Amino acid sequence: MTKKLDCTNLQCPAPVLKTKEYIEKHSPETINIVVDNEAAAENVNRFLNFQGFEVSITPDGNNFIISGLCSSDNKQDRHESRPQETCVQATTKDSAKILVVISSVQIGTGDDELGRKLMINFVKTLREMGNDLWRLILLNHGVKLCTESSKVVEDLKELEKSGVSILVCGTCLTHLDLMSEKAVGETTNMLDVVTSMQVAGKIIQV
Repeated sequence: MTKKLDCTNLQCPAPVLKTKEYIEKHSPETINIVVDNEAAAENVNRFLNFQGFEVSITPDGNNFIISGLCSSDNKQDRHESRPQETCVQATTKDSAKILVVISSVQIGTGDDELGRKLMINFVKTLREMGNDLWRLILLNHGVKLCTESSKVVEDLKELEKSGVSILVCGTCLTHLDLMSEKAVGETTNMLDVVTSMQVAGKIIQV
């Protein structure tokens, strides 16, 4: 019988944590998770994919049902190789990995227009870090940078194409009603944010 986890009315990153806990404890071949917002659906979807599940998402009224099916081979590999990992694709600290965390659309305070110009210039210059730039995380109003109307969205797309991982806070997108406007990056949760900070060699916060 397929287990159904009710993760409605849970704040980020609780749906992913609850799913992670159940999988680590029971190593199920099938699982259904019910969430009540698109951000949680995307986060659980990413986590299940990383854990070796084939995933489908079905709308159910105001909720989403995320169904996961794992083959016996993937189940065994997951159980033996990576029971404690999240969606972060590095498990040990790497001094060469630079993580940039952006939590605003501007740099500094005092002159907002100047601050926005500085942020645009900063994002456009990130490519100069070369292969050392590992991941970019957008939080709070920083998620506006990844929307269709952003002046740096094309620059972020180029960074992503070059191999830079871009994670965008799902709770922030939902709170600001910007989920449908996200044009680049993967929707993420606080578990991925914390784990990214743990394994990054250097963290730059803007």
